[in-house]
Amino acid sequence: MLGWLVALCAVVLVIFWSKYFGSQRRSDGLFLESCADAGGDGSGEARASAGAAAAAARGAVELICKPSALANYLKKHCRTFTDYAPCAGWTWRSSAVLLSAFELFWPYYSPVQFVRDNLQLSDDGLVALDWAVPSYQRRRRTSSHSSSPVLLIIPNSFGKITGSLLKLCEEALSHGYLPVVFNRRSHNCTPLTTPKLQQFGDPTDLREAVRYIRFRQPAGRLYAVSESSGSGLLLSYLGECGSSSYVTAAACLSPVFRCQSWFESGLCWPLQWALTLYQKMCLSRYRTALAATTQTDTLFSSCSLRGVEEALFCRTGLGGSTGTSSFGITSGAWDAYWERNEPLRDVDEVAIPVLSVCAKDDPVRGDAQSTIPLELFETNPHFFLLLTERGGHLGFCTQPEKRAFDLGVSASNCGMEGGVSNWSHRAVFEFFRATTDFFNVEERSKQLAAKRRGLGGAAGRAFRHRSISTCKRVPACSHNIHAIYNWQRSYTR
Repeated sequence: MLGWLVALCAVVLVIFWSKYFGSQRRSDGLFLESCADAGGDGSGEARASAGAAAAAARGAVELICKPSALANYLKKHCRTFTDYAPCAGWTWRSSAVLLSAFELFWPYYSPVQFVRDNLQLSDDGLVALDWAVPSYQRRRRTSSHSSSPVLLIIPNSFGKITGSLLKLCEEALSHGYLPVVFNRRSHNCTPLTTPKLQQFGDPTDLREAVRYIRFRQPAGRLYAVSESSGSGLLLSYLGECGSSSYVTAAACLSPVFRCQSWFESGLCWPLQWALTLYQKMCLSRYRTALAATTQTDTLFSSCSLRGVEEALFCRTGLGGSTGTSSFGITSGAWDAYWERNEPLRDVDEVAIPVLSVCAKDDPVRGDAQSTIPLELFETNPHFFLLLTERGGHLGFCTQPEKRAFDLGVSASNCGMEGGVSNWSHRAVFEFFRATTDFFNVEERSKQLAAKRRGLGGAAGRAFRHRSISTCKRVPACSHNIHAIYNWQRSYTR
């Protein structure tokens, strides 16, 4: 009787395993292309619900974008978009909360070294640019005549250098990029020379940093990647600068889009407590300097991210007066602050391709239906969204064997840890390569069309045997920057 009971339990276990984990592995390898038509009937919420249900039924990855020439090119040439296979099985990585906490707080020992440039701004403030170099490189600085592309990396808004960011630097070096990490005022041991901190979505400091990077590396294209809440700064910069951003393409990993709601709703209490404590620990070094502009007692007694943000940037006077809260913050100061700092305030002015990689089970961002602006990706031709079923926050882990085989590199150069690699990093670099190739094809076709127009007609037939071209040569910058950022490009159609 005992033997039959054991056999029955084994059969039940096998059936459960095959149905749950087998179907999970099969769904993780599928790819769903969902480029919604903006001109269709029905609301954006209904289309989003239908797309989410279809994604759950057909596969683990959903590409949401507006149909365009560039979208078709990406679907054809980006194989990484179709091969996301998250780590499965009875491991702690199956939990989105544990995986996200690991990526945010667990130390990662990277062989990459950093060379710091302290950049003095126009108001005498300081930001730091950390250039990543491999440990075996003897020359610590790269030549200004290098044509290698530059990858500008923006950490989260708390300045935390995560293991995912270090792996991204390793991956960038293996692909021939020059990675540089942008550190805001007081972040990552950057000296605070003025009693002023950078607001959440104020791109003024980043704009000066981009000018310096272009001055130092004038021959290389510039790309940008942001992590987590740092995407608010990147999207604000791209929206305010528009076609003058000098960035060829950008990507946001696990971004936070609706930041005011994110601060108001709050995270789960362990993450909320940990991030608040980390931010106050970093600011405690400058307690004396901040006392001139901030009521530090309120700042360091705050128990939430919103309380810290309000104490730093929304204080207008002492508490107790009419129309103020107990902390001395006016009732409209919080809303006015986000009118100036919401990342999507100028999103219609973004003029370059932007890829966002998000997971539905992200515990930091929150529920996907309410926190991801799906209508933006359905109607704006510059925005592309890769939405996965699993991955948590910055935890898009996958098995390393397939990755090393696809890229033809050794495991030591893949940015791996514990036998896993990050799928989102591969997707980002393939997105950059595909968009660059698409731009090159467009430029060649435009040049060929211009030559044909210049040599056409009777004048063209009269001078067709001359060795000097009749096309007027117009001086241009090194990247054809104005041609790249033309809103009439075919990829927006």
